[in-house]
Amino acid sequence: MDEISCKLTVFFEDPFWVGVFEQSLDGQMQVAKVTFGTEPSDQMVLHWILRQFHLLVFSPAVAIKARPKAVRFKRRMRLARQESQAKGVGTKAMQAISKQHEARKNQQTALARQEHLRKAAKKYALKQQKRKEKHRGH
Repeated sequence: MDEISCKLTVFFEDPFWVGVFEQSLDGQMQVAKVTFGTEPSDQMVLHWILRQFHLLVFSPAVAIKARPKAVRFKRRMRLARQESQAKGVGTKAMQAISKQHEARKNQQTALARQEHLRKAAKKYALKQQKRKEKHRGH
């Protein structure tokens, strides 16, 4: 059976509060980063999740190790306490975010190049048209 989990980590990354959603499914993890601005209250985070979670763009999937399924109660409590005290995001999440950043950067570079070529072609066509008009005669 597929195991799906989603985790939100909210932390302060100067100068804004940032939320990182980690979504894992079948040993693959995807990450999405959200900037909240001011410190979000629990109600604000819940409202954001209910209203805008479906708009998130998750990073490409990164393989993660499968965790053992049976975890005892005390250990689970200890892990929960450690996670609540931990600051920042896990390394796999950071890798996924950097992968997403690289993909966006490459996409923007390609779009900028296409736009530059389109403008150059338009400028060249206009230049050719002006040359033809000059040599047209009366």
